[in-house]
Formats: sequence, structure tokens, C-alpha cells
Amino acid sequence: MKIRIELDDGLDDVEVVIRAANLTDQVNQIQSLLSKMNQPSLVFYKESSEYFVKLEEILFFETDGAKIFAHSKTDAYEVKLKLYELEEILPITFCRISKSSIANVRSVYSLDKSFSGTSRIRFADTHKVVHVSRHYYQLLKERLQELR
Repeated sequence: MKIRIELDDGLDDVEVVIRAANLTDQVNQIQSLLSKMNQPSLVFYKESSEYFVKLEEILFFETDGAKIFAHSKTDAYEVKLKLYELEEILPITFCRISKSSIANVRSVYSLDKSFSGTSRIRFADTHKVVHVSRHYYQLLKERLQELR
């Protein structure tokens, strides 16, 4: 692995570019570490309590009206961020799957393709499912191939 630092007076913010032939575990670890450095911690809410759940336990995020919910195998928690804000801070293991949902690709158990255009993701050991829109289906398939 080579590490190179370039200084540029014209930049307003630090930019990190990772170049690799393939998406390997080492590249994922580097990306994860860099993301954690600049990542605000996510706080999950349920009624009047705050929960600090590991991101690996979250299956998907979805909108329900004006609120955003994070779903684990057994619970749903409210999140005070918008989906586009979550997309910016979540690690590469999370992928936008519809206008109203983001899924944890590592938690996908099965992907059921439908002729109507919307496919369905199932997660292991839970009854929860989430729909994938036609527009995001190919992106999800590519991400599944990269991370499996």
C-alpha cells in the first residue's frame, strides 16, 4: 500500500481518494475508519428514550410520513436525520434502494425480483421486508456483488 499526501492551497476541505484494483476488505476497513473520524454518532429514539445501537444491527432506514425510522430485527427507532443526510454519513455497506429507503447490504438475506418493477429484500431471522424500486435495483445488485 502506498500513501501519498498532496497539499493544495485551493482546497477548502480535506479530500481523500482511495485507488485500488478491487474493493477488498482492506479498502473497506480504510473507508470505514475514515468515515468514523468525521461521522456524527447516530442516536436512535424510541418514545422518550435515546438508544445507541450499532450500525451493523440496523437492517434498513425508511420514511414514514415526515419521520425516518431505523429498523433492526426486533425494533424500529426514530432518527432525527433526513435520508439524504444519512446517505452521506453511512458506510458503503448501506445502499439507497428506493426514494424512501436505505438498506444494509450486509444484512440482505434474499432479493425477490418482481415483474411489476418493485423487488423485495428479505432479512434473515425476521419478518421485516423492504421494497426496492426499479431505479435502484441495478445499484443494489452491484453493491451486493462488491460486498459479498
